[in-house]
Amino acid sequence: MSQTTSEETVPKLYDGEGDSLIQADRRADRVVLLPAGNPKIADSSSRCVRIQWGQHLLNDMLSRRYRTLVCGVNPDDNAKGIIGLLADLLPTSQWNADSITMHARTFASSASPDDVLVLKYDMDAVEVLALLRHPDRDHFTLNDISGGFRKIARMLEHRYDRLPCASISFLGAKSNRLVDASGKEPSFETVLRTMHESGYCGDVYPSLRMWELAPTGVFASYPYSESIEKMRDGGF
Repeated sequence: MSQTTSEETVPKLYDGEGDSLIQADRRADRVVLLPAGNPKIADSSSRCVRIQWGQHLLNDMLSRRYRTLVCGVNPDDNAKGIIGLLADLLPTSQWNADSITMHARTFASSASPDDVLVLKYDMDAVEVLALLRHPDRDHFTLNDISGGFRKIARMLEHRYDRLPCASISFLGAKSNRLVDASGKEPSFETVLRTMHESGYCGDVYPSLRMWELAPTGVFASYPYSESIEKMRDGGF
């Protein structure tokens, strides 16, 4: 009896000759997804943030895959933000960009520079939990993300009517950009760590420009595999 090789046990991705025909090159937007952990071992106490590589947030919201969306809102203009786009697309939503902005402006006057407010927008099919950008800044800070997601985690705890929940990554934004202490956009890992340490364990959608990361490998969830720390420390 001939021994089965590991190559023979790998399933085909496509029908016919699709596997050889659909091969991404350096001109294609793509990511290289790295496996991590043992899929045969499950732990109900393990809480992670799932990263939705290659998925379209607005389509998933319209398909009702999520009950809650976490994003940003500002008191100036939300026409081009994800919250404004979602309000326009949801057929039963009674919000629009103008009313979203007016609602945010009402609370902005009482916002503290040291505490981010989380505003609720009921769009019928989806409830939006929006971190309010402080009116004196044109950006979010990592402290905003940390404080905001601590509140988000408490608002989701034992509220199964708000689950599942998805969040934007807050990276690549135009009107509600995120910066670190140096005034630059932080790494995706820093954002995920900040969310996770604040208690958030929902899904996160990377920005569209992050679909061009290959050949750098990406993981499907956070915390990342321990192997990345070993490599950063000089091991294998």
